[in-house]
Amino acid sequence: MKRTTVKARRKPATKVLEPKRAKHSFYGHGLPGVDPDSLLGKLIVVEGADGSGRSSQIARLVQCLEGRGHATIQVGLKRSTLVREELERAQEGNILSHTTMSLFYATDFADQLENVIVPALRAGFMVLADRYIYTLMARDLVRGADERWLKNLYGMALVPDAVFYLKVSPELLVQRNFAKNHALDYWESGMDLGLSRDMFDSFLKYQEMMIAQFERLRRVYDFDIVDGSRSMEEINADLQRNIEAVLLGE
Repeated sequence: MKRTTVKARRKPATKVLEPKRAKHSFYGHGLPGVDPDSLLGKLIVVEGADGSGRSSQIARLVQCLEGRGHATIQVGLKRSTLVREELERAQEGNILSHTTMSLFYATDFADQLENVIVPALRAGFMVLADRYIYTLMARDLVRGADERWLKNLYGMALVPDAVFYLKVSPELLVQRNFAKNHALDYWESGMDLGLSRDMFDSFLKYQEMMIAQFERLRRVYDFDIVDGSRSMEEINADLQRNIEAVLLGE
């Protein structure tokens, strides 16, 4: 009698989804001696005006990412140990020209890029930027800077893996800023531009101008605009979903 051999059926292999290696590049000339292919981490940028919920969203993202085992680090404007104090003093005195102020901010950014962002990406960190070059460019464009000059100035910047601009109406920004600080910021109100003697009116006009510039920059740099008027939970769910897609290389 012929013996029948029954072969065990193999279970299909489970596909493990892992973050794909980032492919980085610079917007222009970049940083000397930095090979973008050596940068293993991800650079995520959250943009938006004061009162847009930007910093709160980043805090939630950090908590979520670290809870899933990702090492994270945060960067932002005026955080360079090289020029932070000088920049703050210059803003308090309001004595510098727009171009000089632009160069101060560019120096602040370059120092963080070279000494914080690039080393962290080399080590495979998730770098979350609380604003990036887009805010700096929008501010300068509103103040009459030449766009070609700005593109060349920030040609040193790395292209992020994802950029989210939290768009909020000026009227809602006013409410949120008063609720939090009981006042409006001189610079976020564009008072240096002479738009209005009334800070409230100047704030509304200035923020409208900033929104218009972000709309222009989006067409150039192709970042995502997020409705920042919704609840914090809804916004955060959107950001997490999009960052998950970035991690999986979709």
